[in-house]
Amino acid sequence: MAAPWVTASLEEAGSVSLFDASTPVPDSTDLDELREVAAGCQACDLWEKGTQTVFGEGTRAAEVMLVGEQPGDQEDRQGRPFVGPAGRVLDEALEEAGIDRARVYVTNAVKHCKWTARGKRRIHQKPNAEETAACRPWLDAELRAVKPKMLICLGATAAQALLGRQFRVTRDRGRLVDSPLAPMVMATVHPSSILRAADDETRGVEMKRFVEDLRAAAEALAASAG
Repeated sequence: MAAPWVTASLEEAGSVSLFDASTPVPDSTDLDELREVAAGCQACDLWEKGTQTVFGEGTRAAEVMLVGEQPGDQEDRQGRPFVGPAGRVLDEALEEAGIDRARVYVTNAVKHCKWTARGKRRIHQKPNAEETAACRPWLDAELRAVKPKMLICLGATAAQALLGRQFRVTRDRGRLVDSPLAPMVMATVHPSSILRAADDETRGVEMKRFVEDLRAAAEALAASAG
């Protein structure tokens, strides 16, 4: 059965313009072209510390688009989204939920890794509103190119960037949201939050809830096809 609907107004969601002429984002639906141009993006200061731009990955024919917060350490080094520990959690959850990874396009709200040095370690820092806004035209271009049937925001940063600052993942996770961004839109936690759980028991509970959210998305997608 499809998940219940909640409503996010256009005002809450913010601008849904798919092209901002003040940014170097091509008016194109060619993902390879977008990725090539994004590699030189300097719209905010994060490019100075990030190893490289980490653009989205997947086919234009993807039915599902997953949007996370920003690249992690491994993603920054490899130049691919969701290839680190959180990515492995995501892959496992998608499989359990019955979502074919080949039908998924994965990306992030922010395309450069934000971090601070602590000794020899690179410690993740949450991107601020200015950095998220600077990357929004790239995310809009990805949405325009892929046109997913289901858009899933992973974590508060992605959800609030796309659905408005008043959106709360803790309140509305796993529920379809009325949004102009895609025919079906949903939010859930970021898989990295599961890795940060206090103990194995809590981690197992949170993984189960994460899979349930993704399964609700799969069921809604299947229902729309029927």
